[in-house]
Amino acid sequence: MPAGPARALAGPVEGVWRFPVPAEEASVPRTRHAVRDRLLAQGMAGVRYQELVDDVLLIVSELVSNAVTHAAELSPEVTTELAVRRGWVRVSVEDGDPYRPKALESDTGRTGGRGLLLVKSVTLQAGGVCDVERTGEGGKVIWASLPVPPETDD
Repeated sequence: MPAGPARALAGPVEGVWRFPVPAEEASVPRTRHAVRDRLLAQGMAGVRYQELVDDVLLIVSELVSNAVTHAAELSPEVTTELAVRRGWVRVSVEDGDPYRPKALESDTGRTGGRGLLLVKSVTLQAGGVCDVERTGEGGKVIWASLPVPPETDD
């Protein structure tokens, strides 16, 4: 059997990649594009993966934006990690700020501050899980794991 069709049936290629960037606004689209390019390179192009890729990119944008906005003073660098494992895609954003953020409730009077609520909602709607953990260096990592869509019998 040719390598192309066998690879297409096997699903995304597994691996782990890290994207360290300065804690500045320009890093948000830079990181989002790097993650998108990596997902596509791992075999997640096409209609089957479109919703997953869109969800992961939204999560990356929100988490990196939060880190740049709220943690830059204590963390000059923000690191995004993308892990593709059998049946799951996990994205995490780590910074050196020890403050553990909480998802705010919806408040129509505020123009911002709902990024983590959005991340939590998108993750749960996709059938995934998300959390915030402390790092060994005293900072935090916020992560979300989303299931990869199952193969279809087309």
